[in-house]
Amino acid sequence: MVEGSATRHRLLSDVLVVDLSRALAGPHATMMLADLGAQVIKVEQPGSGDDSRGWGPPFVGPADAPLATYFLACNRNKRSMVLDLKRREDVETLLALVDRADVLVENFRSGVLDRLGLAIPVLRRRNPRLVVLSMTGFGHDGPMAERPGYDQIVQGESGLMSLTGAGPGEPLKAGIPISDLFTGMYGAFGVVAALHERDRTGQGTVVRTSLLAASIGAHTFQGSRWTVGREVPAPTGNHHAAIAPYGMFRCGDGHVQIAVATEAQWRAFAAAIGLDASDERWRTNGDRLTHRDELVAVIEEAFAGRSRTELLKTLNDLGIPAGQVATLDEVYASEVVRSQGLLIEVEHPVLGRLELPGPPLRFDDRDGDPHEPPPLLGEHTEEIRAWIGRGT
Repeated sequence: MVEGSATRHRLLSDVLVVDLSRALAGPHATMMLADLGAQVIKVEQPGSGDDSRGWGPPFVGPADAPLATYFLACNRNKRSMVLDLKRREDVETLLALVDRADVLVENFRSGVLDRLGLAIPVLRRRNPRLVVLSMTGFGHDGPMAERPGYDQIVQGESGLMSLTGAGPGEPLKAGIPISDLFTGMYGAFGVVAALHERDRTGQGTVVRTSLLAASIGAHTFQGSRWTVGREVPAPTGNHHAAIAPYGMFRCGDGHVQIAVATEAQWRAFAAAIGLDASDERWRTNGDRLTHRDELVAVIEEAFAGRSRTELLKTLNDLGIPAGQVATLDEVYASEVVRSQGLLIEVEHPVLGRLELPGPPLRFDDRDGDPHEPPPLLGEHTEEIRAWIGRGT
């Protein structure tokens, strides 16, 4: 491992990852590995670096060299090395890194690595233990292999937007780049599985996923509504497609969310707000779905004179899952969020002390390890060159 790197006693502390990816899907996958202790060397192009370094506003820091908060969100615990892969000398430096690596992650369009002289078979011949994570937009083969992948495009083409929105005919993208994130999560999961297999066989493998595959992999019950039930799902707004009442409801001073998922919960809920649980319109879940618009109106009428605080206390006391609709400033001010390590502090070389969204996994006896800030462009280039014996 690179000398001088911070000690982080985590599960993947003996794993070296060479990260050729940019934007979000690949960087999210490598950040997940870095959070678990893997040493991730982020290889970036000179001058501009990762695309997301330029994505904003908001930008922070000095006016003559502003930093994108987008980049800060998905690159903690990594080291940055600048290489121009159009120069043979820099390709050789990259290959020297590959010789030492356990994992290589890339999300180039199909054929780009080959043109750079870095075809996956070449990399694996040099290092048979190498695990390669290759991420594309629509698959590395098949009729759309050459097509670039962008989150919003794939949200539409994978059907996710057709499931999201206020109602039929009103498709809506998610408020986060969810196809990119699914792809990163599936990719990191595949890498860990491939490393486990390598422990048995001594051989690496190629893990492949795509924005399309990951998005369709997340269809869950909506997918089987069509493949098995031959029912084409449509958006149901802020209400569950298969359970009622389960969604967001207006009350006296805003909105509350409730999840009445069982018949026992329904009976308790109905009694609490003065409804007849045996009314033929909503005796069963199927009945309630059929008459959902009417049921929503009745519930909101019952909620109209009650505050969120009062309703949430009443429902929680009854064991009915309920909650508020929080803005992000409220989320990050939450005592619960801080208690779960979901907000971390890092010391950035330009910005000073920063708070960043933290990793979602915790392991007993392993909490409290320090996190490293997202790197400046090329911050570790000379250190890494020296480590592999290719100093300038």
